[in-house]
Amino acid sequence: MARGLLFGTEPTPTLSTASRYDDEVVISWAELHRDARYLSELLHAIGPWKGIIVVTRGGLVPAALIARELEIRMIDTICVTSYTSASGNAAAQDQSGVTILKGVAGDGEGMLLVDDLVDTGKTAQVVRKLLPKAHFVTLYAKPAGRPFVDTCVKEFKQNKWIYFPWDIDFRFVKTIKDGGRAHSGTAD
Repeated sequence: MARGLLFGTEPTPTLSTASRYDDEVVISWAELHRDARYLSELLHAIGPWKGIIVVTRGGLVPAALIARELEIRMIDTICVTSYTSASGNAAAQDQSGVTILKGVAGDGEGMLLVDDLVDTGKTAQVVRKLLPKAHFVTLYAKPAGRPFVDTCVKEFKQNKWIYFPWDIDFRFVKTIKDGGRAHSGTAD
């Protein structure tokens, strides 16, 4: 993607040269939706599924789309944190230790385990150990994490930082909790 073409205004944030990411891709809502529907089609062919276990927070949107397409109503979450907060207008790119904030019962048999992306595989390894019989799916995968995922839609090079639609507002958006602002959409 060419820099500065997102919505035709401000450029996307530039990645630090010290970062392990020296390239980036912006995923649009339309692309994410299309990829989730394609993933759903693949999963429908190998189902049926008892339910979905979502890896929060990244897996929430893909899981909602998959749940709709496969008419799955049983949904639970495994709440995980692994990326440290970034300062300023940068995306959190430093992965720290994986912490399980909320687990789920069972071994995942008959369940889909859904996340948006597998990057280094650190989070994937932890959730796979907790839910070894779940079918682990992501929309996107990078080489270091790909071996831990059963099904994915697209693979990206390890050096690519992926901006998801919920991360973009002409530039990276800080969470409300960390001082970000919601915009009403009206002119000031």
